[in-house]
Amino acid sequence: MTSSKTIPNSISKEELADLPAKEFAGYPVTVINLEQAEIAVKQIRESGQIVGFDTETRPSFQKGVSYRVCLVQLSVGQVCYLFRLNKIKEFPACLKELLEDGNLVKVGLSTQDDFKNLRKWNEDLEPKGFIELQNLVKTYGITDLSLAKIYALLFGLKLSKRQRLTNWEADQLNPKQLAYASLDAIACVEIYEALMTRGHEIIKQGM
Repeated sequence: MTSSKTIPNSISKEELADLPAKEFAGYPVTVINLEQAEIAVKQIRESGQIVGFDTETRPSFQKGVSYRVCLVQLSVGQVCYLFRLNKIKEFPACLKELLEDGNLVKVGLSTQDDFKNLRKWNEDLEPKGFIELQNLVKTYGITDLSLAKIYALLFGLKLSKRQRLTNWEADQLNPKQLAYASLDAIACVEIYEALMTRGHEIIKQGM
């Protein structure tokens, strides 16, 4: 892990490219129906841990064509639950309740964009209990706001983005897609915990 005393406020694309890649050591759990969704939400709640949050949408390479969110990632520790909304065919009530639970701490990045897109599934969705990392890192003097760059600044590792524009609505997600989607949610919590434990040193760098 990079020493907190040497953390800069930003990192260039060239510096980011030279960093070693973060290896995925987590456990993805794919959720494809309502019964599995209920079990996943129950396990997340029973974990008692801070929840990492992210979403994925099938990319569009055609002007005027867009898709709904097809994957919601929720991580606890190194376990990430991947709710495949395109397979479930609806927005699970248990998932809505979890996202709206103000007593359950959830951490994500650019969450307002995620919420806006999720409302295409359920227009009444009103998420609560979320910590927005882009707002948080600014208070520590960090000026780069992408997940990859924030992670690199704190840990000296790069998150692979090779799978970002793959087809998230594929019948089967391949191991690289599962790892990418899981790691983004897990990384959100790792960043938050690093800021909470080393923040007083990081903030000195930003002054």
